[in-house]
Amino acid sequence: MTKCRIGIAVSVLGLLALSIEAAPPVPSSVPADLVLRNANVYTVDGARSWAEAVAVSKGRIVFVGANASASPWIASSTKVVDLAGKMVLPAFHDSHVHPVSGGVEALECDLNGLKTQEAILAKVKAYAAEHPQAKWIRGGGWELTLFPDGNPSKALLDTIVSDRPVYLSASDGHSVWVNSKALSLAGVTKATPDPPYGRIERDPKTGQPSGTLREDAADLVAKSLPKRSAKEHVDGLTEALRKANGFGLTSLVEASASEEDLESYATLDAQGKLTARVLASLYVNTDKGTSEVPRLVALRKKYAKGRVRTNAVKIFADGVLETRTASVLEPYVGFPNDRGKPNLTPAAFQALATALDKEGFQIHVHAIGDRAIRDTFDAFEAARRANGARDSRHHIAHIELFDPADIPRFRKLGVIANFQPLWANGDRWITELTEPKLGPERSRWLYPIESVIASGGEYAFGSDWSVSSLNPLDGIEVAVTRCEPEKTRPAWIPEEKISLPDAIAGYTIRAAYLDFSEKDTGSIEVGKAADLIVLDRNLFEIPPSQIHEAKVLLTLLEGKEVYRGSGLEISDTGGKPKK
Repeated sequence: MTKCRIGIAVSVLGLLALSIEAAPPVPSSVPADLVLRNANVYTVDGARSWAEAVAVSKGRIVFVGANASASPWIASSTKVVDLAGKMVLPAFHDSHVHPVSGGVEALECDLNGLKTQEAILAKVKAYAAEHPQAKWIRGGGWELTLFPDGNPSKALLDTIVSDRPVYLSASDGHSVWVNSKALSLAGVTKATPDPPYGRIERDPKTGQPSGTLREDAADLVAKSLPKRSAKEHVDGLTEALRKANGFGLTSLVEASASEEDLESYATLDAQGKLTARVLASLYVNTDKGTSEVPRLVALRKKYAKGRVRTNAVKIFADGVLETRTASVLEPYVGFPNDRGKPNLTPAAFQALATALDKEGFQIHVHAIGDRAIRDTFDAFEAARRANGARDSRHHIAHIELFDPADIPRFRKLGVIANFQPLWANGDRWITELTEPKLGPERSRWLYPIESVIASGGEYAFGSDWSVSSLNPLDGIEVAVTRCEPEKTRPAWIPEEKISLPDAIAGYTIRAAYLDFSEKDTGSIEVGKAADLIVLDRNLFEIPPSQIHEAKVLLTLLEGKEVYRGSGLEISDTGGKPKK
């Protein structure tokens, strides 16, 4: 196998071309607070220009240009950081992430990243032993690929914990694994019917629940879970912010906010501890249809404050392909009567989207199957017909399987393609659980990122953490290589690889456009907020297969340090040399 790489078709001299202009006169009474010098500053401005230095004053960028031109901004009070050629980028945005729930999961029985059944069972056993007072063992992050058909059994958990109920969410958030005690407490038996939008996996011989619950079937057990405290939510969000800042993230689109989530954001914001800008997408109960709108309007008004914006809503249009809960146009291979099931009829979806759009909400939709994607476009089109065109920036997240005829609709309707590029890598989720259910012809149209960009459609990138890695550098690498990091195999659907500038833009200026902050963030330009990161290496000077190895050394939000890693010294001696 050959390592997945692409050539960098731009010369080093071209990449390092500087925008060197004379610095404007600087009053001696207004020095910069911070100057980053001797850097490779990739501005992500309209010209994708490069610079050597950036000056920051009162949380704003006041200078971008050559080292020599930065001198007038430096006084004895200025912190000056010599970056010795390290890379400076705009701080990253994540356009689809679950900070509160992901953070809570990380503080419970965290199974993310474990690669064998044995490792998962050992972790559950150890967690149960370490928390003898816990009435339930809760956590998540197990991968479907580690179990036959993504269907772990209650018997496995029973051997580890039999005296207490166990409730473990899958890493994709669309399945739950429980033990016999949990099923018994919830009253889930052979006679329990599947809910309308879910499935109880069953033993093929006995018909008894096997221990895996799909989609809304998880609620049959979840309703028995003890309610988490406000402190647990705040602690989870605090942990998520710590992780996010460490990966260079300072802007987050909360993908599905409950009122408890909103309270957590409000609490940290009031305490001055919300170290990211947040656009909260308010969760929409699709079963309630348009009757949800007044509640959402009230939440928007109540929680919009400080660094929290609440003018977005989240609709789940379908499930996921791996478990055949995504809504598809043609039947799944081997299941001639199964096309998944949409969460809304087309008429109900169009009525809901029209009502939300009329109230001025930005609509954020989870749609994975090609039918769900088409239904979403149809709903947005109906809203535009009814309410007229406006700068809504509605977006569709995940967008895994396309009918290629629908790709041009992003541009035509002004809808943003919100991809999670890390998933476009040809891993076991794809080769073992997805492609066999679709066949090769349909599988060609999984995650067609380059096709969307080539069609003129707007796009942005997110992680869906804790479903997958929160690190934008992982997503950037896969967008460029179409290979799973650290793997040595051919690119998966190589015609959908994108350029490194386009990949960086997906986590910066394009994502800033999605969350309506492109005039303030997303690029390094004079007048914008000083949301900046320093990387330990220049991404344009390394093989694309090494991008995931780069480290964030410094993260600034409005010029204030919210993360500093090892390997970066910042002197407090200002513009004067240390004696």
